[in-house]
Amino acid sequence: MRIYVAVTDDRLFQFLRARPDLDEINFLQPGGRRKFQALQPGEPFLFKLHSPRHFVVGGGFFAYSSLLPTSLAWEIFGEGNGAVTLQALRGRIQRYRRQPAKRGEDYDVGSIILERPFYFDEADWLQPPRDFAKTIVQGKVYDTATSTGRLLWEEVRLRMSPLYAGNIPEPQSEMFAEPATAPPRLGPGAFRIMVTDAYERRCAMTGDSTLPALEVTHIRPPAQGGLHRLDNGLLLRSDLRRLFDRGYLSLTDDFKIRVSALLGRDYGGSEGYLSLDGLAIETPAAVEHRPRPAFLDWHRRKVFHG
Repeated sequence: MRIYVAVTDDRLFQFLRARPDLDEINFLQPGGRRKFQALQPGEPFLFKLHSPRHFVVGGGFFAYSSLLPTSLAWEIFGEGNGAVTLQALRGRIQRYRRQPAKRGEDYDVGSIILERPFYFDEADWLQPPRDFAKTIVQGKVYDTATSTGRLLWEEVRLRMSPLYAGNIPEPQSEMFAEPATAPPRLGPGAFRIMVTDAYERRCAMTGDSTLPALEVTHIRPPAQGGLHRLDNGLLLRSDLRRLFDRGYLSLTDDFKIRVSALLGRDYGGSEGYLSLDGLAIETPAAVEHRPRPAFLDWHRRKVFHG
C-alpha cells in the first residue's frame, strides 16, 4: 500500500477541521495541468503543514483525481474545496497560479477527491519521516512495504483510533465492486466527477459537450436502494436528465433509448424528444463502467411510463 504525504497550509487545515460534517473534500492543485496519479483508490493521503510547522496533521482516503473548471469544483464540493464562496476559492487558487487569469476565465484546477477525512488534535501531530525534506513543496510517496512507510502508517492508525466509533476503516482499492456489509465508499462528489469523465463530458443521448448544461443522474437513486457506482450513473443534458428521472425516458439493456408514449400526450411539441426513440447512446469505453442491466431493469419497471 502506498501513502502520499502532501504539503498544505495551516489555514486550509483549520478551515476543513472546523467542518467535521464534510465526509468528502477536494484537495486542489491550482496549476491544473495534470491529474494526480500517485495513489490507487482507497489509499491514504496525508496532510503535512508548511514549515516551520513540520507535522503530519490528518488526511483522508484517495477516491479520484480530475481536472475541473473552478465553477464545477465549487458546484460539487462547495466548502469542501476549502473556501466559503466561489469568489474566495478563485482568489485562493489565483495566489498559487503562475499565469494570471483572463477576465471571466473558468480555468481548470487539479482536483484530488478524498473520502472520510480525519484531523488530529495538535497534541497528536506527528513528525513526518526523516527523509521528508522541509524543501519539498508538493508531497512525497511512501510504501508500507518499506520500514519507513510501515512505521508512518502505524503511527497514523494509532492516532486515528479515537476518531472512529468502530474499526478503523482499511484502505480499499475496489471502489466499484458490490459492497458486502459496509456502505459504499464512493461519495456523491466523486461519483459525479467520475461519471462525467467516463462519458468524456458528453451527453450520452445527444453527444452535446456544453459542460454547464450536463448533469449526472443515478439510474437507481440511492434513496431507492441505488449506489454511487459508475455503472449506476448517466451523464445527460439537463432537460433529458429531468425526463429520465420522471420516467419519460429510459434505456434498454443494449443501451438504446426508449421514449414513453405518454410524453407526447402530457406535453405538446415534444417531437424532438420522440425522435430519440430507438437510438443508441454513447457508453463509456470501459465495459465495467457501462450502465448495469440490473439497474436499467429497475428503472424500466419502477420509473419508466412504458
